[in-house]
Amino acid sequence: MAIEVLLVEDHSVVRQSIRAFLEKGEEFRVMGEVENGAEAIQFCRRSAPALVLMDVSMPGLNGIEATTEIVRHCPNTKVVVLSGFDDDVSVMNAIKAGARGYVLNRASLTDMLEAIRTVAKGGSDLSPQVSNRLLRRIQNGNGNPSPVSPVIQGLSPREIQVLRLVAQGKSSKEIAGVLSLELETVRSLRGRDDC
Repeated sequence: MAIEVLLVEDHSVVRQSIRAFLEKGEEFRVMGEVENGAEAIQFCRRSAPALVLMDVSMPGLNGIEATTEIVRHCPNTKVVVLSGFDDDVSVMNAIKAGARGYVLNRASLTDMLEAIRTVAKGGSDLSPQVSNRLLRRIQNGNGNPSPVSPVIQGLSPREIQVLRLVAQGKSSKEIAGVLSLELETVRSLRGRDDC
């Protein structure tokens, strides 16, 4: 019986590529495609797919927030996060939200497929770059993620994304474009309206 998958990705070309790859064989059946976290939650509550492949950076409700809700309301649905961020905070946020897999979006389609298989069978999977770094930390006696200031611990995943882009020197307008947000939303997340 094919594993039923929901694709959650705001870029249609990426969704179509992943769908075509997954549907090459009979192992997976893509039940649907949605563009944001809110649609993902609604779909899961209605159709209960076995697995969700969840983008993190989307307009509106992001992938971490959506994962939290899906895991809470659809406990039999497993989530594999697809992200461009490989830092400890992003990985920990996804795991705390209930994701069973964390795949970097620069991974090969074969690696992504293996992660989906592993999670669908009840296991967990982290991209090699992420798991290797965590393994080195544990071997060096520092198994805890890098220290995070109390200020950053209180930020939402979206606020952390904005903070990263601010640190890269991006303007509010540039951040709005990168994250597909309204300019006023970015200004609110930054806590400033003079940017």
